Amino acid sequence: MPITDRDRQSLYPALANKIYGNYGGQGPMSQPTLDAITNAYQEVQTLGPFGRSVNGWIEREVLALRQAIAQELHAEPSAIALTENVTDGCNIALWGLPWEKGDRILISDSEHPGVVAIIQELGQRFGVEVDIYPIQNLATDEEAVDPIAAGLTPRTKLVVLSHIAWNTGAVFPLKEIVDHCHRNGKLVLADAAQTVGMLPLNLPETGVDFYAFTGHKWLCGPAGVGGLYVSPDIKLRPTFIGWRSITFTATGSPAGYEATAKQYEVATSAYPLYVGLRTAIEQHRTWGTAEDRYHRICTLSVRTWEQLQEISGVHCLHPTPPTSGLISFQVGDRSDNSTNSPGTARKRHQHIADTLEQEHGILTRTLLNPSCIRICWHYLSTETDSDKFIDALRTLL
Repeated sequence: MPITDRDRQSLYPALANKIYGNYGGQGPMSQPTLDAITNAYQEVQTLGPFGRSVNGWIEREVLALRQAIAQELHAEPSAIALTENVTDGCNIALWGLPWEKGDRILISDSEHPGVVAIIQELGQRFGVEVDIYPIQNLATDEEAVDPIAAGLTPRTKLVVLSHIAWNTGAVFPLKEIVDHCHRNGKLVLADAAQTVGMLPLNLPETGVDFYAFTGHKWLCGPAGVGGLYVSPDIKLRPTFIGWRSITFTATGSPAGYEATAKQYEVATSAYPLYVGLRTAIEQHRTWGTAEDRYHRICTLSVRTWEQLQEISGVHCLHPTPPTSGLISFQVGDRSDNSTNSPGTARKRHQHIADTLEQEHGILTRTLLNPSCIRICWHYLSTETDSDKFIDALRTLL
């Protein structure tokens, strides 16, 4: 569906004076979302920040958000734990499994450093070994099943992958990967930082065991609210424990853990942000079906990818037209962008990104591995955004 500048400027203040290409880092909040957060904080103070009335309000808002997220994922609300962000959810899943010395984790060569760091610490504490499968330079996304299959060992307990690669924008066939892993008795954790709000999703159909996501990127919600889907067939040991995780005896002592994914939640949160994310999801749904929104994202991304192909000295990381909103590219000779001279490429890319923002009002970001510039288009983006970005880039090369 067409997105007009009037629509964008009236609803999204951050889009009024710039071309925004960083949805993969953080999406801009709409004015209704900002107002909802402000009003919720005011409501808490009006009710008294702690008391019977406000506790009832909190319970209703927590339930409403859990239901709204579950609807987006086509999952049961009982399978959703509310978290702060993707890394929070990955920590819950990774630390909650019963690790033994000699167990192995299979990860890709494109995982986010935050997740890699957790896995490194598991190795230090429990003697867990790490195997890496290559997917960064696949000819097609569908080929990801083969290196995963080749990387499995009898001691592999968990496979970790990004549903969408945060650096290249590749969209991997989650259901096919999960099916293969489950046939071989392996669990799957998906880093879903780039999917919720972009891809049409039905998590039960994929069979994925753990799916960690956030609300502050493609859903354009506030930072500080995310979630973890835990398959009803899986049981984790809670890593962080608090009053939201447990049930109580008649005398108020801990009696056990909640029977649902609530057992992975901890304690007091910034509940007005929950109202903000629920409002953002409601706003999100006004722009058409999940399929409509995803189609528009891909249409804009392909437009930009094709335009980049025509610029001498520009190399897109994804070899085929993108199927996500992330487009990453390198500038200069390919030898300069190799691991043999990362500093040269890094400085060039940072200079281009800085100039795009400072002189043209176009917000992109640089990545380190591989060194590149990344721009992200949302369904809120326009063809004019893409054309102005390409025109500005041409002036710098």
